[in-house]
Amino acid sequence: MVDLATLATLCVAGFASLFMAWAIGAGSSGSTPFAPAVGANAISVMRAGFIVGVLGLLGAVLQGANVTEAVGNDLVVGVSITASAAIVGLLTAAILVAIGVFAGYPIATAFTVTGAVVGVGLALGGDPAWAKYREIAALWVATPFIGGGAAYVTARLLRSESIPERPLTSALAGVVGALVANIGFSALGPEGQQGSIAGVLARGLPLPPVAGVDASLVLVTLALATLGAAALHYDTGRDAEAGQRHFLLVLGGLVAFSAGGSQVGLAIGPLVPLLDGELSVPLMAVLVGGGLGLLAGSWTGAPRMIKALAQDYSSLGPRRSIAALIPSFAIAQTAVAFGIPVSFNEIIVSAIIGSGYAAGGAGVSTRKMVFTVLAWIGSLALALGVGYGAFVVVDSVL
Repeated sequence: MVDLATLATLCVAGFASLFMAWAIGAGSSGSTPFAPAVGANAISVMRAGFIVGVLGLLGAVLQGANVTEAVGNDLVVGVSITASAAIVGLLTAAILVAIGVFAGYPIATAFTVTGAVVGVGLALGGDPAWAKYREIAALWVATPFIGGGAAYVTARLLRSESIPERPLTSALAGVVGALVANIGFSALGPEGQQGSIAGVLARGLPLPPVAGVDASLVLVTLALATLGAAALHYDTGRDAEAGQRHFLLVLGGLVAFSAGGSQVGLAIGPLVPLLDGELSVPLMAVLVGGGLGLLAGSWTGAPRMIKALAQDYSSLGPRRSIAALIPSFAIAQTAVAFGIPVSFNEIIVSAIIGSGYAAGGAGVSTRKMVFTVLAWIGSLALALGVGYGAFVVVDSVL
């Protein structure tokens, strides 16, 4: 039986989590997925905010468990996050993200939440989770190079006059189709696990393994990749520009879905220890609540940041926008699969810059880049320090 004081504290923690979800929806997950599409004039700012909110909600429900559990249980060892610690951590991160939203700078949400949760966890007496930190740092450091590099190469290929554009874009659609076929969904796996579309379909093809490789899974993946390539090849054959826009919007939708699956964990992850201890609430119900918070943020606050990303960093056409979104989708799904909190601002901004440089700079703002990187680093350090200090003060008072 939960006493009244504890229940009140848990309610405040829940509201802090919803505020964090709103801030993420307005900033990271709500603005970044469709920013390249808006920059390429494939969709309006307001329509992009609406669509990304709906897709983010679906991603939160179907893919949000991995990152949620990692943020709640894996960032500090030896202690469990208490309700008061969750409140301090979430409010610290949410305020920093909200400041970035209203100032027009994309604060890296994963940096602020990770720093704040680690700060309050250490203040509780926990020990650093060095193994998890190495995983997180490796992805954070590699993202600009892998995402930006892949976007640069893809944009150069799409701009090359020696390579026919229609077969190339069709091949890229095939790569995206293969990725979609193998990403995990909670609805397709057994309880507590995720399954893929290719994995489900492969069960009906009991082919023997070849050199230790699941031949059925490979065959289904190739079939779905071919289907995606053929669909875009047909679409671009009817109208090349319309086909490009359709492909760009599909990519934006996939990134928005992935953003929901990743970013919801940053908002509700600190509540996970409370669900296992003081409350008895299914994780799925909390994922839905967090997804609704993301949706609200996307609908009310995202347009400002969408405009900032679409117009301030680089003026991208459809080809370079496609080049930016493909590696963004791949990196996002990698982070979701391994349960690593990742900043969608870092992913998208890196890809936008890489594809922009493929055209000799293409209006990339160096000054904006420098300020953004400094904001990312500063938000991590500031969130860790403020989270630690604020919880020490709160704990001494309570």
